[in-house]
Amino acid sequence: MNIYMIPNQHNAGAGGHQPAVFRMAVLDTDLDHIFPSSVLPPFWAKLVVGLVAIVCFARSYDGDFVFDDSEAIVNNKDLQAETPLGDLWHHDFWGSRLSSNTSHKSYRPLPFLAACFHPMGFHVVNILLHGGISVLMVDVFSVLFGGLQYTSKGRRLHLAPRASLLAALLFAVHPVHTECVAGVVGRADLLCALFFFLSFLGYCKAFRESNKEGAYSSTFWVLLSIFLGAVAMLCKEQGITVLGLNAVFDILVIGKFNVLEIVQKVLHKDKSLESLGMLRNGGLLFRMTLLTSGGAGVLYVRWTIMGTGPPAFTEVDNPASFADSMLVRAINYNYYYSLNAWLLLCPWWLCFDWSMGCIPLIKSVSDWRVIALAALWFCLIGLICQALCSEDGHKRRILTLGLGFLVIPFLPASNLFFRVGFVVAERVLYLPSVGYCVLLTFGFGALSKHTKKKKLIAAVVLGILFINMLRCVVRSGEWRSEEQLFRSALSVCPLNAKVHYNIGKNLADKGNQTAAIRYYREAVRLNPKYVHAMNNLGNILKERNELREAEELLSLAVRIQPDFAAAWMNLGIVQNSLKRFEAAEQSYRMAIKHRRKYPDCYYNLGRLYADLNRHVDALNAWRNATVLKPEHSLAWNNMIILLDNTGNLAQAEAVGREALELIPNDHSLMFSLANVLGKSQKYKESEALFLKAIKANPNAASYHGNLAVLYHRWGHLDLAKKHYEISLQLDPTASGTKENYGLLRRKLELMQKKDV
Repeated sequence: MNIYMIPNQHNAGAGGHQPAVFRMAVLDTDLDHIFPSSVLPPFWAKLVVGLVAIVCFARSYDGDFVFDDSEAIVNNKDLQAETPLGDLWHHDFWGSRLSSNTSHKSYRPLPFLAACFHPMGFHVVNILLHGGISVLMVDVFSVLFGGLQYTSKGRRLHLAPRASLLAALLFAVHPVHTECVAGVVGRADLLCALFFFLSFLGYCKAFRESNKEGAYSSTFWVLLSIFLGAVAMLCKEQGITVLGLNAVFDILVIGKFNVLEIVQKVLHKDKSLESLGMLRNGGLLFRMTLLTSGGAGVLYVRWTIMGTGPPAFTEVDNPASFADSMLVRAINYNYYYSLNAWLLLCPWWLCFDWSMGCIPLIKSVSDWRVIALAALWFCLIGLICQALCSEDGHKRRILTLGLGFLVIPFLPASNLFFRVGFVVAERVLYLPSVGYCVLLTFGFGALSKHTKKKKLIAAVVLGILFINMLRCVVRSGEWRSEEQLFRSALSVCPLNAKVHYNIGKNLADKGNQTAAIRYYREAVRLNPKYVHAMNNLGNILKERNELREAEELLSLAVRIQPDFAAAWMNLGIVQNSLKRFEAAEQSYRMAIKHRRKYPDCYYNLGRLYADLNRHVDALNAWRNATVLKPEHSLAWNNMIILLDNTGNLAQAEAVGREALELIPNDHSLMFSLANVLGKSQKYKESEALFLKAIKANPNAASYHGNLAVLYHRWGHLDLAKKHYEISLQLDPTASGTKENYGLLRRKLELMQKKDV
C-alpha cells in the first residue's frame, strides 16, 4: 500500500509528497499508559466520545426555556407560524429589524430555521448536536496531532489515536460548554461549531491527492470550505474565523513555514531567502487568494445586510469599553482574557451573566488583579516562543495549531475590532476550548515523557475527566429552570445587579411579591441606574397600592433613560391611580413618542379618557390599539362596553362582530356582544353566544348571571332560575344577581298563586 504524507520537517522547504513508512505520532506513544489499545480504533473512540458527551448534558433534556431563551424563542415574532420565513433574513437573532437602533446586529438567520415550541425538542437537539460535534472532534484532533497522511486510495491515516481520543474527551466533558448545550440560545454556537469544523476538515481534504506538479491542491475543497465557513458565520459571527485558521494551517503545516529559520536568514542576509519554497509555491498562493477574497466577500455581504452602523451597547453591558483612559481599557480587556483562560482551566465558578458589577473595573496598576493578566501573558509568550522557535517540528506544529484554535475564534469577542455587549461569556469559549484541549493534551504527553510516574499522570487525567463530567451533570441541572440558574449565580457574582434582578423577576412571576421586592431593591442598590429593576419594582409597588414610592421610582427611571417607553407608560398608570390625570396623559404621550407602535399604551390612554368621560378620545385610543394589535382583546371589549353603556347598540354590535372575526375564540368578547344583542332583543343569537362563552369558561359567575337576565327578559323563567342559582353558587356575594333572583322568585310565586 502506498502512503502519501505531509512530512513533519524542520525546515521551510517546498511542499511535496514523499513515500513514507507508517509511523505513529510521537505524542501518541507518550500517552500509551492512559488508553489501552483496545479502544483506539476510530469507530470505538468516536462511540465512547459521543456517549460521554451526551451523558454529561443529558440531565438538561427536560429543562424549561430560561434566561435569554424567552427573548430569542418564546417572544420572538420571527419564530411564530404566521410570520413569513423571509423575515428571518432581515432581522437579527432576537427578532428586531437590523436597521433598528436597538438591534444587536447579531445576524444569525440559520439556527432556528426549523424550530418547535416545546423546550424539550430544543434541548434534545442541542444535546445531540454536542454529541455529534464531539465525535467530529476525534477527526479534527487526529489531524492536529497526527498530521495529514493519506493512503493511495485517499483515506486519511489516524496516526494519533490516543492523543485525539484524550483531547476529544476533554472537549466533550468541559463544563464551560453547559451554557451552549443546556441553554436553547446556545443552538447558534453549536451549529456554528459544527460547520466550523466541517469547513476545517473540508480544507484538509484539499490535500488528499497530489497533482502532476507535486502540489496538494483542490479548488473544489477550498471553495467548499469557504462556503461552510460562510454557513458557520450565518449561525454565529465567530464562524468566519475558520478561514483564518485554514490559512494558518496551510502556511505553517502544509507550507512548513519556519519562523525561526526565516528570522535567522533575514538577520544574516542569507541569499537563500529568495528561493524559499513557500514563496514559490503557486498552489499555496492560489489558496490564500481564494481564502482572502472569499472571506472578504462574505464579510462585505454580511456588512451590507447588517447596515454600516455598529450595535449600540450600554456601559453596564461592557464597562471597560466606556472607560476614558486607553490604559484602563487595555488593562481590563487583558484581565477579561485572563478570566476566560481561568474558566477553561478551572470551570468551577460558572455564571449565566458576568455583567453589572460582577467584575469591578481595574482602575490602577496597583490593583492586585493585574497579577492575573501578567500570568496570562507570561504563559502565552512562553507558548508562542516554543511554537515559533522550537527546533522540534512536531512540537512546533501542535503548539501553533493549539494557540491558533485558542486565539483566532476568540478574536470577535476580544473587543479589539469592535465593542461587544458582554464582559465575559462562557458561550464564546466553545470554539476556543479546542485550542485549550490541544495544549492540555500536549502538556500531559510532555509530562509523561519526562517523568517516571506515569500512573500518577494517568490518575490525574482520569480524575480531571471524571470531575468535569460531574460538574457538567450538576451544571446541567442548574440550567433546567430559571430559579436554579439564577440562584446558582449568587455565590459566583453576588455583586451582579442582574442576578438579583432576575431572581426578583422569577419570584414576581410566581406571585411572591414580598421576596421579589427585596431582590429588586438590592439590584437597585448595587446599580443605582438600573432602570429595568426600578420599573419592575415600581410595578409591584403599584399593585400593592404603594403609589407614592412607585411614582418616585418610575420618575427616576425615565430621568435616567428618557426613551424608556415602558417606564413612561407605567408612570402614567400610577399617576392615573393618584388622580393626576394631566400628568398621566403626558406620560402616556411620552411613551407613545418613544415607541410609536405601543398598543398597550393606547389601551391605557383610552382608559384614562374613559375615566374623564372623553368618550370619543377613548374610542379613538382603543381603536389605535386594535389597529396595532388586532388581537388586543381588552381594547375591543372596552370599546363594546363603552358603546353599550352610552346607548350606541348598533355601533357596539358592529364592533363586537368585527372583534369576533379577528379573535373568534375569545369568550370575553362573546360575553360582551351577547349582552349587546340581548338589549337589542336578538335573544336567540344572544343565547347562542352566552352558551358558547360559558362552554369556554364555565366558572364565570357573571356569564351565568347575565344569561339568566336574558332568559328573564325573554320569558324563559325556569332557565333563568337555573342560571341565577348557578351564578350564586359561583359567587354568593353578587348583589345584582341576588336582587334579580329575588325578583324572579317573587314573580314565580305570584304565578303559582294565580294558577291555584
